[in-house]
Amino acid sequence: MILTLWLADKSGRRLLLIVSSSAMALSLLVVSISFYLKVMVIAFSLGLGAMPWIIMSEILPINIKGLAGSFATLANWFFSWLVTLTANLLLDWSSGGTFTIYTTVCVFTAGFVAIWVPETKGKTLEEIQQFFR
Repeated sequence: MILTLWLADKSGRRLLLIVSSSAMALSLLVVSISFYLKVMVIAFSLGLGAMPWIIMSEILPINIKGLAGSFATLANWFFSWLVTLTANLLLDWSSGGTFTIYTTVCVFTAGFVAIWVPETKGKTLEEIQQFFR
């Protein structure tokens, strides 16, 4: 509030109204476009929705594929349940904080994949296993 009063005295009320409404319009435009284009749904479908299942079937050795695949499936469904369970609680706490947490998880996921997940396209099981040795 004090900053607003200081800025109003320095730059004028009209300019603050123009800057404020323009910034809000730009922000809301970005949000509305992402809802219309369903950016998150498309991004999830192209990557995190399907790729873990495909990669899991490619990187797990045959002798542990059943057990490891079951454990990975359990973990996937557990964390999906956890996100569903906590989403409303987190949104009640802080909308911005909730999406900051989700953003942080996505950033760490991208880093994890970049560092530790091998590219499996066009590779044999033996070539993929070599990556983990």
